[in-house]
Amino acid sequence: MHKFIYHAPCCSLLLQFNDQHQLQKIDWLQQQSITQPKLTGQWAHKLDAYFAGELQNFDYPPSSAGTPFQQKVWQAIAQIPYGKVASYGDIARIIGSAPRAIGQACGRNPLPIIIPCHRVVSAQGLGGFSLGKRDFELSIKRWLLSHERAIW
Repeated sequence: MHKFIYHAPCCSLLLQFNDQHQLQKIDWLQQQSITQPKLTGQWAHKLDAYFAGELQNFDYPPSSAGTPFQQKVWQAIAQIPYGKVASYGDIARIIGSAPRAIGQACGRNPLPIIIPCHRVVSAQGLGGFSLGKRDFELSIKRWLLSHERAIW
C-alpha cells in the first residue's frame, strides 16, 4: 500500500492506494502526520474541488473489500445526492435489511467522503459515524453535512 496525507478543512486524511494506484482506504487523522508524503495528482484535485464546493459526486465504485451485504449498503449510500441525507431506516427499506445492520456497514465503509456515509443519519438525529460516536468523528460528520448544506 502507498499512503499519502491530505489536509482537509475538517481534518487530515490518510489515503491508501494499491500498486495499481487505485484508492483503497481513507482514514481520519486527529493529528497531522509528518511521515507520509502529501497527496498530489488526480485525487488531490478531486478532494480540493469537493472541499471548494465544486465537486458533488466522486463517481468512484464502492470498495470490493467488504462483504456482499456491505457492498450493497455502500452502493445505496453512493446514490444519496449531495446536500441530502437518508436515514438508516431509509437505506434498510431500499435494500431489505435492518437499520442497525446499515449502521454497522456504514461504519466499515473504507472510503468515507467518496462513498458518502456522512449523509446517513438516524431517525432521531445525527447518528454515529465511522463506527463511533466520539466527538472527533461526529465533528467531522457535522462539518461535512454543513459543508454540503444538508438539511434533515
